[in-house]
Amino acid sequence: MDLRYLRKNYGRDSLDESEAGSAPLALFQRWFDEAVAGDVPEPTAMTLATVGPDGRPSTRVVLLKSVDERGLVFFTNYHSRKGRELAANPLAAVQFHWVVQERVVRVEGSVEMTSGEESDAYFATRPLDSRIGAWASPQSEVIANRGVLLANAAKASATYGLNPPRPPHWGGYLLVPDTWEFWQGRRSRLHDRVRFRLADGRWLKERLAP
Repeated sequence: MDLRYLRKNYGRDSLDESEAGSAPLALFQRWFDEAVAGDVPEPTAMTLATVGPDGRPSTRVVLLKSVDERGLVFFTNYHSRKGRELAANPLAAVQFHWVVQERVVRVEGSVEMTSGEESDAYFATRPLDSRIGAWASPQSEVIANRGVLLANAAKASATYGLNPPRPPHWGGYLLVPDTWEFWQGRRSRLHDRVRFRLADGRWLKERLAP
């Protein structure tokens, strides 16, 4: 396949500065609701980028579990690669790609752990097998084979039964935004890009060239 000729033309919608409003969270919530209504697969999926102490970047997909005036919340293993990198450099960026709507949202900012109470409350909503899995997986570590995970899961099930507590190494992170960017695909690659940048406690809205 010749990838030079593999392309898509965009033209489903537009984004004008006046339509973007003055609050990035409100625009995000509107776009998110439209993604859900449009049956976008995994609308909460976001690519999370972190940088380790060696300056090497890495990305992975995590799921957004709440968003409000504080920022965006996701949950993971604190001992994973992302957890170690956030401990060393508590700055991150996330990106949503809602293909059906031809939209991308990028968010950048600082990251902090959520409270134990917030992490406990979310953990209690997870299916039992997911709660067991949090105990079973030494995330990002090298393991001999899948049998290691299954053995760990069996051990956790035998230990905790139907009510496994939240592991101390597992919990939430809050991304506190200082930058939001909203991208809407347009024809001729002249896409609409509107950025909100925090300046002196207020959101400054700017149009970026595509």
